[in-house]
Amino acid sequence: MSDIHICCQLPRSDDFTLDVNCVLPGRGVSAISGHSGSGKTTLLRYIAGLEAADAGHNQLSIGDQSWQSAGKTLAPHRRKLGYVFQEASLFDHLSVEGNISYGRRRSQQPLAAHTLKQLYQVLGIEHLLQRPIQQLSGGEQQRVAIARALAGNPQILLMDEPLSAIDQARKQELLSYLESLFRWLDIPVLYVTHSMAEVSRLADHLLVLEHGSVIHQGPANRVLAELSRPQQLGIDGPLTSIWLGHIEAHDEMWQLSQARFGEIRLHLPQAHQLQPGDSLRLAIEARDVSLSLTEDANSSIQNRLAGRIEKLNQSPDAPYADIALRLSGQRLWARVTRKACHELALQPGMLVWAQIKATSILP
Repeated sequence: MSDIHICCQLPRSDDFTLDVNCVLPGRGVSAISGHSGSGKTTLLRYIAGLEAADAGHNQLSIGDQSWQSAGKTLAPHRRKLGYVFQEASLFDHLSVEGNISYGRRRSQQPLAAHTLKQLYQVLGIEHLLQRPIQQLSGGEQQRVAIARALAGNPQILLMDEPLSAIDQARKQELLSYLESLFRWLDIPVLYVTHSMAEVSRLADHLLVLEHGSVIHQGPANRVLAELSRPQQLGIDGPLTSIWLGHIEAHDEMWQLSQARFGEIRLHLPQAHQLQPGDSLRLAIEARDVSLSLTEDANSSIQNRLAGRIEKLNQSPDAPYADIALRLSGQRLWARVTRKACHELALQPGMLVWAQIKATSILP
């Protein structure tokens, strides 16, 4: 699919207007983040046709199809989209299969039976089809809700904080299913979230809203590389770097994998699900990176990388400093105490060694 073009001005109160003019990729996951009240859900509702828009300042096209323009507004029920909310909102009187069939019946071109079967397998719900909704866990219900949204064969999938109502244990499980689902899908996903874990594991593209306007946009790894304080932008979780690379080899003796990211090689716990040559997305939390002025060959930490300090952010109100490093074309964030920063006399431009524990970077 071609790109998604969004140009909208939606006044919603005397002091708030959703004013967005952007282009999002026609494939992959575009995460939409920002503080509560920044306009994330309003943007999804606009795309779904659930928010009325002034015709003069609004244009929406999904690929080569115009859903909103100066003289035309496509009715919500005619927009080929799937929508997943915070709550699963399933029909209690229907079984799992009945709920999904309801989604298929509402589409003129639903998923083919063999593709629907593949979707069940990707989401791990094939054994749940005859089960009543009341017998499902929160995570299972949300997986069924996702299947129902996709059963109608939409052109785009909208997801509004789909993990926010799920407990932490189920959330980690569902994240793994979403990773598999998004690799399988060939339609764009717009995914609203406050969570750094979800952005770092799922997002290809990142759009950050503040009071109705776009303040950051671009590939997720590039945007996060520039954000030293994501919490200030409504993204909750530890400062994280995203690296994109591929698996080079597996070391069966030590149950490790070797991965390459440009000129950089890293050792990490064996990624059994991946084969040499497969692409790899790695999230490295800043708190898992330590710094040294020299390479310590006697250290148990095997991932030792030479790099130069680009940026150093610290505040007297916090016990730590966030340091941006440039390593052979990659940006890496490290978080160390201000005391360590002082004792090592760290400054922008200095050459240092970044140390990343293999056990802390799970693919």
